[in-house]
Amino acid sequence: MIKKMKGTEDILPKDSYKWQYIEDTIRAIFDTYQVKEIRTPIFEAKELFSRSVGDTTDIVSKEMYDFKDKGDRDIVLRPEGTAAIVRAYVEHKLFGPEYPQPLKLYYMGPMFRYERPQAGRQRQFHQVGMEVFGSTNPATDVEVIALAWDILQELEINNVTLYLNSLGKPEDRLKYRQALVDYFTPLQNQLSEDSKRRLQDNPLRILDSKAKEDKALVADAPSILDYLNDESQAHFEAVKAMLTALNIPFKVNPLIVRGLDYYQDTIFEIMVDDASTGSQSTIVGGGRYDGLVEQLGGPQTPGFGFGLGMERLLLLLEQQAVEIPAEEPTDLFVLSMGEAVNLTALQIVQAARQAGYIAERDYLGRSLKSQFKTADKLQAQLTVTLGEDELASGKVIVKNKALNKQEEIAIEDLVNNFEHYYRQLTMDTSTIDKYFN
Repeated sequence: MIKKMKGTEDILPKDSYKWQYIEDTIRAIFDTYQVKEIRTPIFEAKELFSRSVGDTTDIVSKEMYDFKDKGDRDIVLRPEGTAAIVRAYVEHKLFGPEYPQPLKLYYMGPMFRYERPQAGRQRQFHQVGMEVFGSTNPATDVEVIALAWDILQELEINNVTLYLNSLGKPEDRLKYRQALVDYFTPLQNQLSEDSKRRLQDNPLRILDSKAKEDKALVADAPSILDYLNDESQAHFEAVKAMLTALNIPFKVNPLIVRGLDYYQDTIFEIMVDDASTGSQSTIVGGGRYDGLVEQLGGPQTPGFGFGLGMERLLLLLEQQAVEIPAEEPTDLFVLSMGEAVNLTALQIVQAARQAGYIAERDYLGRSLKSQFKTADKLQAQLTVTLGEDELASGKVIVKNKALNKQEEIAIEDLVNNFEHYYRQLTMDTSTIDKYFN
């Protein structure tokens, strides 16, 4: 038997409806913000991510699934969504006058990173993301953050905290980088092995290290907020003021740096508190990347976006016991007995489906008792028992067990006008009688 690869999961029918519910909820929110979907390939040129995400990041240096294709090209399975969206934005000239500006795009799909699998984190994982191109207005930052906040509120996620920071402009970041090198170099023997390596390659990553020895040193490290230029400082103050005006609570955390090299100015993370362990985990993260489009060959274009992990979100819903609506019940189940009724049973269920209803029937010639069990499992609103006697008479009895209603209907009438009879048999007249009496 061949089994699934380590770090991947099969999403079975018992769970897929949960994914669909979350995706539908998120899509509905994107619609209210006029954000349009974009779909990019699962594999891209390796250079796309080494140039945008950064050679010194863990994603590029450790985690990418990279390989040579048959044309000897360096290919990777996409490890994150933003770079691919920017590539498509540049390649298809989505900055042209025929496109609405600023351009708002979202994506949903699998990403790939080679890391140790754990709950909510797989080697193939699924991400929802949003990108906005063309606006430096701080209101754009706030709108994207508000959308992410709306998603979590709509899904009834509790114990969430929004954390903000600003990385300033690239020149601010360079000055801050040097300040970190100056601070950590005399202390490097006390750093973790990972942070010793990062000290020269990417010292900002030391700030979000999980190692205990690093955390103790990070507490007294210089703050990026002391290195912002006047423009970035004003931008950050405007973002905070607008979030306050929208009644979206937040905390400023100068230790948030995100893991990707393309960020500047506003960055944010929405974290969830785990009451059982006292720890926090990031569920949404993103920020501004005003130089990335130009870096990948496009015109100078500001950008802002976020990413959200679906597996983590599902795990969170389960941990917080958030109720996900069950699948819709079946509207009609046809119980059939004997080969002679095979075609007629098919005609009845197809008539119901074409009228827009959910219908099912037995195909396996099982006993009537077994078929009734299946109908109950599917929560069938109506049932029809079809045997040779019904076929000979041209009539069937349609039952609504919940309302204790049934009606004998000509098969031809049921096929030709299913919706009429469905409404007739599913309307709860007792409720109507109470209202009028």
